[in-house]
Amino acid sequence: MSGRPDGAHDEEARGASEPGAGARLDELVRVVDALLADEGGCAWNRAQTPRSLMTYLVEETYELVEAIEDGTSDDVREELGDVLYQVVLHGALAARASSGSFDLADVVRDVAEKTVRRHPHVFGADRADDVDEIVRLWSAAKADEKSQRTSAYDGVPVGQPALARAQKLDARRAAAGGVRPEPDRAPTTTSGTEVTGTEVTGTEVTGTVATDARAESRELAWGRALLAQVDEATDRGIDAERALRAAVREREILLRRDEAEPAEGG
Repeated sequence: MSGRPDGAHDEEARGASEPGAGARLDELVRVVDALLADEGGCAWNRAQTPRSLMTYLVEETYELVEAIEDGTSDDVREELGDVLYQVVLHGALAARASSGSFDLADVVRDVAEKTVRRHPHVFGADRADDVDEIVRLWSAAKADEKSQRTSAYDGVPVGQPALARAQKLDARRAAAGGVRPEPDRAPTTTSGTEVTGTEVTGTEVTGTVATDARAESRELAWGRALLAQVDEATDRGIDAERALRAAVREREILLRRDEAEPAEGG
């Protein structure tokens, strides 16, 4: 045996004249560095911060999801590139920050090491004979990494879409052996006023405040009913976020069809 990684054979198959992924990534890093250069670079890129780029990162991620669900392989390839560009740009901005806490090389090294740790059946001595055993080993490795967490629900992003976040929290609940909680008290306004049905009790409120409180109560009640539907989807093995995206896409197709049809009798 040569001892070379399998990827070396792939590189040879592509031919010596065609750069591999590593060389192409280096090329992208150089492009981003040129954009951020103080002399001759791009002022817009230099002005960005991780926070200012969040909107673009989310948009690019959703465009990738759309390409995976409905696009061609070329669409997926393009959107993967856009997401990769965001990763490289974030890494470069971090390296340029006054703290210089990390750079892209740190990001790549960390994710490679984490991936190895979480697959002991591939890179370690453990053995997994089926997918369930693989998931168990992966979960155990992740739990060991996150042992400093104080709650089973730590690490579920607050900014995640609500349907997906609801199912993620429920998965954590199930893994921890908990039960689904039932709402045990009336909703309250941000000022602490308790709301029951269409009436406001407790602190005396009038006019707009009472109207806002009732609207908030109705919204929360509707949200609870929707959450119950999400729980039903979970129990039936349905990805609620993906299901709703599919239904919305279907509606958009119908709306566009109706829009394109000439008005009846026109």
